[in-house]
Amino acid sequence: MPDPERALAQTYAAHLDIVANRAASALEANGFSSGLWCSGIPANWMEDDQGPPFRVNATFKAWAPLVDVPECFIYFEAGRKPLLLLHQPPDYWYKPAQLPDAYWTSQFDLRPVVNRDAARASLPQDLSRTAYIGEAFAELTAWGAAAVNPRPLLTRLDHERAVKTPYELECLREANRMGVRGHLAAAQAFAKGASEFEIALSYLHACGQREHELPYNPIVALNEAASVLHYQVQERRAPWERHSMLIDAGAEFAGYASDITRTYSHQDKDFAALIEQMDELQQSLCASVRAGVDWKDIHISAHRLVAELLHTADFIYCDAEEALDSGVSSVFLPHGIGHLLGLQVHDVGGRLQSPQGGEIPRPAGHPYLRLTRVLEEGFVVTMEPGLYFIDQLLSQARADARAARINWTRVDQFRKFGGIRIEDNLAVSTTGCENLTRDAFRA
Repeated sequence: MPDPERALAQTYAAHLDIVANRAASALEANGFSSGLWCSGIPANWMEDDQGPPFRVNATFKAWAPLVDVPECFIYFEAGRKPLLLLHQPPDYWYKPAQLPDAYWTSQFDLRPVVNRDAARASLPQDLSRTAYIGEAFAELTAWGAAAVNPRPLLTRLDHERAVKTPYELECLREANRMGVRGHLAAAQAFAKGASEFEIALSYLHACGQREHELPYNPIVALNEAASVLHYQVQERRAPWERHSMLIDAGAEFAGYASDITRTYSHQDKDFAALIEQMDELQQSLCASVRAGVDWKDIHISAHRLVAELLHTADFIYCDAEEALDSGVSSVFLPHGIGHLLGLQVHDVGGRLQSPQGGEIPRPAGHPYLRLTRVLEEGFVVTMEPGLYFIDQLLSQARADARAARINWTRVDQFRKFGGIRIEDNLAVSTTGCENLTRDAFRA
């Protein structure tokens, strides 16, 4: 069994050096001498004294895996040890954060502060050349920061964040191991006849995380519900008939997310065979991933391969090229083939042209692609081809010229399954990729 703590202790210092060097270059390029990162400022619901569970800002947890404490600050100035101000108020209503003692804490000047006034007193008096990154709050103007969330600075940091450090890759490996444990438990629960809600509980228990600790709410879709791409319901009752399950769920470790999807057939051999064909298709796409490859080309290849499968499985009458050109393939695969993954599930910077900004356009006819960059060593991406039977898109296709290209009898037979999605997390290298998800399933 891998020991993530040992691996993290060996790689974190080098990771922080990279984060600090990126920040120093970005700050200097934008005319700042220092930066101040906030972990997050909680907000309550309207006319309520409670709010949503706290979620730390991704820009903050790039520095330190402190994910559950609001109103903390990291002050960084090139050439100096970063200062971390830990919010530790005197409180008997809620348990204050304890001063951490972990593999990463020695890399910071770590000081507890009781409130924002104490935090300001711990910072340099002059912040006139300091960029503040985080939510604004009432006292912030009086702090005298040079700028709040300057877009050119954030753009440069977002662009560079796509390349992961060895420390980040180890965090992502562990997030995949945790997520896979949840997926295996969910598959067992489905086989035993559990409801969507019960399957989700099995997933949480196996991951060892509360729902708000996950990077996103698990998608557990039985039968035709799998045709809803971001299905948000968890039915308490199991359906009278079980046909299929699609589960899209990840876990989070030290602030880094996994994003994994699997699809299962209950007893139908034809649907099970279609899942197996989709799995082979997905693996062929994974094999095409390496540094220097344009992700847009992989996306188009995915549509071509899905169209070929639709043709051979007798869902469409036309060949792959005609299905691609006519938009028929998008009826069955309406989303992008994948995205950057890291501190966020849909990690930022996927369409940035350069550290200075600009966007790389999506291919015509593919408006939902989240990643358009040429892959680089250190990128971590999801690979998630899908094949769905979505009533809304099928109804639109039936009403136009695409109708003659679709075998409606065959499609109607498969509507009850909803669809198929298979998703792995890939770490890009110069020679190929490391499949973090398949490695976790094998382990």
